[in-house]
Parts: sequence; C-alpha cells; structure tokens
Amino acid sequence: MTRGEKAMKKPKFFLFLLGAVVIMFSGAAGTVENHFSWPGIAYAQEDWKAEFEDVCSKTQDAMTFTTDELKSLIARCDKLKPIIENLGETQRKVYGKRLQLCRDLLVFVLESKEKK
Repeated sequence: MTRGEKAMKKPKFFLFLLGAVVIMFSGAAGTVENHFSWPGIAYAQEDWKAEFEDVCSKTQDAMTFTTDELKSLIARCDKLKPIIENLGETQRKVYGKRLQLCRDLLVFVLESKEKK
C-alpha cells in the first residue's frame, strides 16, 4: 500500500469513528440485553411498570372493591399481558408470573363476591 492510499483511508476511518461516537452519545441507552433503546422507548417501558405496580398493589385490598372495580382491575391486567409478553426472557417470566398471580386473585375475589 502506498502512502497516498494510506492517507486516503485515515479520513474514512476518522469519519466512521466519529459517526459511531455520535450515535453512542445521541441518547441511545444500552439495556441489560445489549440492545439499544431510545429514551422514548425507555419511558414507555416505565409506563407499563407503573401500571403494573399500581394494579398489583391493589390486590391486598381486593375484598374492599366493588365488582365493577374488580372487573376494571382485571381488564387492566389483561391489557398489560401482551406488553409483558414482549419483554426479554427473564423479565417476561418474572413479571408475567406476578401479573398472573395478581389477576388470579382478583378473579377469585370477583367470583366470590358474585356468588353471594
């Protein structure tokens, strides 16, 4: 390789390196699964977590809710299920199981109230 060819490769490499640095620091955040996600996606992930925590935290008071409130909570669980199914394997297993337990308890309480 001649000096002229080497000189031509340096600017290309520099531009490539500069582009990689810009992409890395432009708001992309690495996740546990080594994928990149943009801040908007990360914010959406926090939305489902807040909803999950809100719904599942109400199971301790499930007996105090009306049948309509219980049906609403069960519907909220049903809306969360497809979101959780799209998570990574570990999160899907953990949150999926927890959501199912919350939903099962709410259904049990609802059925108990409807029998009375």
